[in-house]
Amino acid sequence: MKTIKYTFLLSALIIGFSSCSNDDDTTVNTGGYEEGEELLTGALGVNSTSGNAFNAEIDGLSFEQLGIFASGNSLFDQPWVSSPASTTARDGLGPTFNARACANCHFKDGRGKPLVNGVNSSGFLMRISLPGQNINGGNNPVPGYGNQIQDRANFGIPYEAKVNVTYQTISGTYADGTSYELQKPIYSLIDEQFGAISNVQMSPRVGQQTIGLGLVSALPDSEILKFTDEFDSDEDGISGRANYVWNVEEQATTLGKYGWKANAPTLKQQVAGAFHGDMGLTTSLFTETNCPSPQQDCQDAPNGGDPEVTDIQLDKVVFYQANLAVPNRRNYKDKSVLRGKVLFNELNCIGCHAINQKTGNSSINSLLDNITIKPYSDFLLHDMGDDLADNRPDFLANGNEWRTQPLWGIGLISTVNNHTFLLHDGRARNIEEAILWHGGEAENSKQQFKNLSTEERNNLLDFINSL
Repeated sequence: MKTIKYTFLLSALIIGFSSCSNDDDTTVNTGGYEEGEELLTGALGVNSTSGNAFNAEIDGLSFEQLGIFASGNSLFDQPWVSSPASTTARDGLGPTFNARACANCHFKDGRGKPLVNGVNSSGFLMRISLPGQNINGGNNPVPGYGNQIQDRANFGIPYEAKVNVTYQTISGTYADGTSYELQKPIYSLIDEQFGAISNVQMSPRVGQQTIGLGLVSALPDSEILKFTDEFDSDEDGISGRANYVWNVEEQATTLGKYGWKANAPTLKQQVAGAFHGDMGLTTSLFTETNCPSPQQDCQDAPNGGDPEVTDIQLDKVVFYQANLAVPNRRNYKDKSVLRGKVLFNELNCIGCHAINQKTGNSSINSLLDNITIKPYSDFLLHDMGDDLADNRPDFLANGNEWRTQPLWGIGLISTVNNHTFLLHDGRARNIEEAILWHGGEAENSKQQFKNLSTEERNNLLDFINSL
C-alpha cells in the first residue's frame, strides 16, 4: 500500500491546484500552504537556520535527561585515543580505524564528504565482501580484511589499504536545451598491506546526517510496511520492499531501518556497529577486536577494556542520537516553494519520499511517542538503477537497491557542513545532480524532471531545499 503518495494530489484537486501557467504569468496557480506542513516532527521540531541546526535537543527533556544528552554529545564529539592512555574513559581506538570520533564522519551531526585522494577520510568508507552470505544472511568477509577497509591505524600498526578514486564525466541535456555534467566515481583499492584484494564486492559509503533517528526508532514496523509494494500491484513503477537483517541483541532476523541499505535493525546496533567498524572499538554487541587474521600486530596491540565502550557510554550516545531534533522547514509559503511542492507530487517523488508516519511507544524516550512525522522517506529498499548500483548485496538488498534517504534537513546541509554533496558516496554535488542520478524505479520521475522548464526545475529545487 502506498496511499500516502496521493495525499497532496487529492488536496490539489479539491482546492483547485494546477501547475499550468499562462504566458503572461498573471494567473499562475502556486498551490497552497497547508496548516502545519512546516512542522516535520510536530512540536518536537526546532526553528534553526544556523550552523548548529542539527545538534539541538528536542524540547521537553528533564534536567537529568539533559545531562545524559550532554554526556552523549561529548562522547560523540571527542576523539578516542589508543591504549594504553591516561584517558581511560576514551582509550581503545583501533588498532585500525577510519575515524577517531563519531563527529569526524558526522560533523555537527551532519553529512560526511566524498573521498579526496591523499586526504584522510572525512565521513567516507569502503565496505567490502566476498559473494554469498554468512549464516545470519549478512556479507562474507574478505580474508585478511574483513568487511570494511580501515585506511588508518595507530602508531606502529599497519593500516589495511587505501581507497583511490577517479572521475568520469557524463554530459547530458534537458529538454529545454540546458546542458549538465555529472561526475561518475570509479574506485580502486591500493597499498594493500595483507595481500592483493581482487574480485571483491565494494560499496562506498558517506556518513548521513543523524537528526530524527529516535523518531525512526519509534516507528512501528507497520508504519514502514504500509508502503511496501514489492510486485508493483498499483502499476506506478515503484515497488519498495523491506530489508530484514540480523538483530544482534535479539539473535533473530528483524526489520532493517538504518543505513544506506536498511541493514541495521535498531539505533543501538547502528551506533555500536559504527564504533566497531569505523573506530575499532568493542561494545557488548560487537565484542571481537576488529583485527582479521593475519593482522598480528593489530591482534597483539593493547585494548582499552572489555568492552572498550561500556554499556553506560553506549546508552548515552544512543540517547543523544535519539533526541536530536529535526529543524522545521523554511520559506514554506514562498510561491516558488509551493509550486515546487505541486511538482514534487506530480512527478511522484512522494512515491518513495513519503510522509505522515506515526510513531508508537519509544523504548528510549516517551517524548517520542505518538508523533506524526514527515521524513520524506518510506525507509524501504528501491531499485535505483545500474548507474547507482554498488553490486554488493546486503541481507535482502540487492546491488541496485538503496533505502530511501530522508529529506528532512537537506536544505541546511550547506549551512551545517559547508558542502552539498549527496547520495551514498557523495558523487552528487547538489540536489539537482542527485535527481539526475536517479534511475530504476525513479527513472520515470527523473525523465519528467528533465522535461521541465528551467523555472519549474528551480521551483522543485526550492521546495526540496525548504525541507
